[in-house]
Amino acid sequence: MIKSLIINPGSTSTKLGIFEDETLTMEETLRHPTEEIAKYDHIIDQLGWRKELILNFLKSADQDVKSFNVIVGRGGLVKPIPGGTYAVNDALIKDLKAGVQGEHASNLGGLLAKEIADEIGVPSYIVDPVVVDELCEEARVTGLPQIPRVSIFHALNQKAVARRYAKEIGKKYEDINLVVVHLGGGVSVGAHKNGQIIDVFNALDGDGAMSPERAGGLPTGGLIRLCFSGEYSEAEVRKMAVGKGGFNAWLGTNDMREVVKMRDEGDEKAKLVIDAFIFQLAKNIGSMAAVLDGKVDQIIITGGIAYNAPIMERLSAKVKFIAPVTVYPGEDELLALAQGALRVMNGEEQAKIYE
Repeated sequence: MIKSLIINPGSTSTKLGIFEDETLTMEETLRHPTEEIAKYDHIIDQLGWRKELILNFLKSADQDVKSFNVIVGRGGLVKPIPGGTYAVNDALIKDLKAGVQGEHASNLGGLLAKEIADEIGVPSYIVDPVVVDELCEEARVTGLPQIPRVSIFHALNQKAVARRYAKEIGKKYEDINLVVVHLGGGVSVGAHKNGQIIDVFNALDGDGAMSPERAGGLPTGGLIRLCFSGEYSEAEVRKMAVGKGGFNAWLGTNDMREVVKMRDEGDEKAKLVIDAFIFQLAKNIGSMAAVLDGKVDQIIITGGIAYNAPIMERLSAKVKFIAPVTVYPGEDELLALAQGALRVMNGEEQAKIYE
């Protein structure tokens, strides 16, 4: 039996999971009040504080830190890397501390895992960070060489549900082709070809369908005019694209349940937004099917919005001509992180080296 401690830091909380193999035995969310977070100028400065909170929780829960066989942290904004489980080494620590692709609380995951693991003499890993990059070269090309397409998306959950589906049908992830759709605060749609995500709609930086919080792809001319209208600062435009875009921009909420309620109460704008959302997602799925030459074994839909059965039925009806559809509602990041470490600890795959 492999006992693992999983650490998933967020901007205002740190989620912890204790697993025995794939069985979750304890879960806790350590909440971080705004006034506490405000004491730190940079996220990296929170490292010692968050570590102490984790160790204090384990002590209060009668969990001997020395009983763990492995510590796993959420991967952060490091350099673009292929998917997999990575040992936390010096190069990874350096880039997590520097925030080479941005400052985010997830950068603390690998650092916390490494510090705790080293103290008890066990390995530490990160798994499938959001910067997983397996794009084929033609997927990177745009009409402007100065602006290549980049890969930032829900890699952890996309890879986890793809492997789950492969296991359920008795095949290897590397032997099938899938279109995987993650539906949360952000949306990402990826083409999985023989275990590699060769194309994906960037979930963060303006690509693909709108989402509850993000504008998605926008008409280029209109965006240029907006940027140079003199009415908005760069920071305001960025916030309109990520954070205040999508459902927020149209309806003032990022909660699909609230949007559905508004539609059911006769709000025509809410109805239009839902219809457009499904319309755009279907286009994204069709695009990724074309990337896979139409050879799609299954379409998989996951994320929080996937709990809405009527919307899943409408989306499935539009794309089932491409391939059968499987829905895995929600996202279990803690389990996905534990499974990544287990595959290495059990010898199913080798830990990758970050360079």
